[in-house]
Order: sequence, then C-alpha cells, then structure tokens
Amino acid sequence: MTDPDLSPADALVALLDLREVALDPAVATDATVASFEGDSSPQPGGHVFGGQVMGQAVAAVGRTVPEGRRIHSMYSYFLAPGDPVHPIRFHVDALRDGGSFSVRRVLATQPARGEGEGEGEGRTILAMTASFQEQQEGLEHQERAPEAPGPEDLPTTAQVLAGIDHPVATYWSTQRPIDIRHVTDPIYLGPDAAGTETQMVWMRTLAPIDATPLMHDAVLAFASDYTPFEPILRRQGLSWMTPGLRLATINHAIWWHRHVRADEWLLYVQRSPSASGGRGLTQGQLFDRAGDLVATVTQEGMIRVKQRG
Repeated sequence: MTDPDLSPADALVALLDLREVALDPAVATDATVASFEGDSSPQPGGHVFGGQVMGQAVAAVGRTVPEGRRIHSMYSYFLAPGDPVHPIRFHVDALRDGGSFSVRRVLATQPARGEGEGEGEGRTILAMTASFQEQQEGLEHQERAPEAPGPEDLPTTAQVLAGIDHPVATYWSTQRPIDIRHVTDPIYLGPDAAGTETQMVWMRTLAPIDATPLMHDAVLAFASDYTPFEPILRRQGLSWMTPGLRLATINHAIWWHRHVRADEWLLYVQRSPSASGGRGLTQGQLFDRAGDLVATVTQEGMIRVKQRG
C-alpha cells in the first residue's frame, strides 16, 4: 500500500510504480514475459478509478520493451469494475519486437467475487494493447491549441467546491492528485447554462514529481480519464449531480504525438460528436503551454439516467 504520509502527487507515482511478481502458470501463455502487481487508491463509492488501472497498465507494459522505446498508442477495454480490496495483477504478453516498434498486450486481473488473495485470478477487469517506438525523424504537422486563459487565472477545484460538505466534493478538492481547472464553466454542481459543445480544462499533477519518462506517460494516461464524460453531460444539459446518473467507461484510447512531463500544464480540449444507444463518445486533444499537440484521446462510455419511479 502507498504511504499515507506522501503528498497526493508522490502517492500517485508510488501507486503506478508496480512490483514485479512471479509468472502465474494459470494465466501465463507462451507470449507472457512479465507479471506485475499494484494496489488501489481509495475512491468515493468504493470503486477503482479506471484511470488508475490504465496508468498502471501503461507502467507495466513499458517495463518490458527495449530501452529507448516509448509508448505512442494504447487501446483499453474496461471489462469489469475493479475491487479496491484486492491487488491488481498485470500480465504482459510480447506480441512483437521489430526494428522500430514493439507491441504489448496486458490483462489486468483480480480474484473472482468471493475469492480471496491466492485463490485464483478469476476476473479480467481491463485488457490493453499498446505500441512503442524508437525516437525517429519524419514528416511533421499538427493542429495548434485554441485561445484560452492561462491556468493561473482560473479557480482551482477546491475553490469551486468550497463549502460543499460531501465526500465526493471533499475528495475532488483535497485528495485528487491531478490539478484540474476548467476554462469552460465546471458542471460539478449544475448543468452548463450556455450549452457549450467544446470543453477545455487545464491539468497537471498537484506538485512536481521526480519520475521516469515512462511514469510521466503513465500519469498522463491516469489523468486523461477524469473528464471525458463532461462534454457528453454538457450537450445533454446534465451535470455530475443529476439524479439517477450512471456512468461507466467502455473503452479508452490515447495516441502520444510528443512526450511531455505530466507535472507541467496541459490544455485538454474535448467534444462529444455522438451519443446513442446508452453510449457516448468523446474526442479530446492535449496541448502543452507552447500550443503543441501532444496527445489525442478518445473514450466511449455507458451513460444512462435512471428515471425515478
């Protein structure tokens, strides 16, 4: 477990820094090259944050590729909710090591409901495929960041939620390791009155972190999962406080175009082009302070509003 005396930012790095464990013959295949184990950070509602599992999975696969190769894309399917009581095992398969690229698959597993530690690996909660590349020269073009006020001119989440006595508000204000500042009005407490279709937020870790480049990539994956539902909620005139609101991530993909530090400000520009069949899609772009496009994110999630009878 992480040290309770660590700051939220340092605790995040410790959370993503997995411990290597012996291969389990019950789940290992001929392609399995390593297994790791990680714990979970407490969350309101007693669930495991999906961004945590993605960040840990990125850290796991990144430790199995040749030196000098960094992640450029990953695709995750969320298959079952994680149980914070049990550690999560990450089993990494090597699918390819070519001259420039390496491809890995990782399955995140936990004991089945009712089982204890050591009694089996009965549930796969996340499946991820990730590709890594050596640094290379090539053609260059990119979109540029839109105009936006700087993060220093925007209120913190703690300031927005000041005076709200609720466990979720307390967690978002004081325990979340990522500093998130909304350019568009936040929808924590109520819908977006303006009906804005494009959302913009600044984000970075709460404090500088002493971490490897791989860990910065893992933190970016972690942080990218906080706000993708919000553009969908905005278009539907909903907020996080809408009664009967049910949300769950189905899949999440990231393309790294340029690698940056996760403790420096990134502008996350998001929109939702579609919602149908109880699902909503969000597209996001991450820009650094210089306006360079550093990553593209897409997420599909289940979104339902249960009507009270």
